[in-house]
Amino acid sequence: MNGGSDMTLAFELEALKELASPESVFEDARGWSEYIGVISEKPTYVVTNFTRKNRIRQDFFSGPRGKAESLEGVKDQFDTERYVFIGADDEDEQLADEVDWEYLPVEEAADAADWVLATTVESEDDDAEPVRDDWP
Repeated sequence: MNGGSDMTLAFELEALKELASPESVFEDARGWSEYIGVISEKPTYVVTNFTRKNRIRQDFFSGPRGKAESLEGVKDQFDTERYVFIGADDEDEQLADEVDWEYLPVEEAADAADWVLATTVESEDDDAEPVRDDWP
């Protein structure tokens, strides 16, 4: 068992991209999730490239299937008490309902787990002193 909770956690790829440090998010979530992975309708290489670039080790991924089929397959493969899908929009919420997963918008998940959203980092950078490149 990876974590301290009997839960399978799936991130929609676009929701994961909204987080400032996906690698840190996965490391944190491993502390309280048994299985964790990424779901997307994008081609497998897109998910693989993103996870490699961000040093994310996942227990499952969607592969060449659609998101609904992927979530159903994960549920069949991993036997846990809870199945939580972190998504980015209303379509993700509807999908979670259709396949009987709990849904959590990425903003709420970030707030609850103290994860930083990428937009938060950008807005903090906007307040920083301008960098001058004309100094010796």
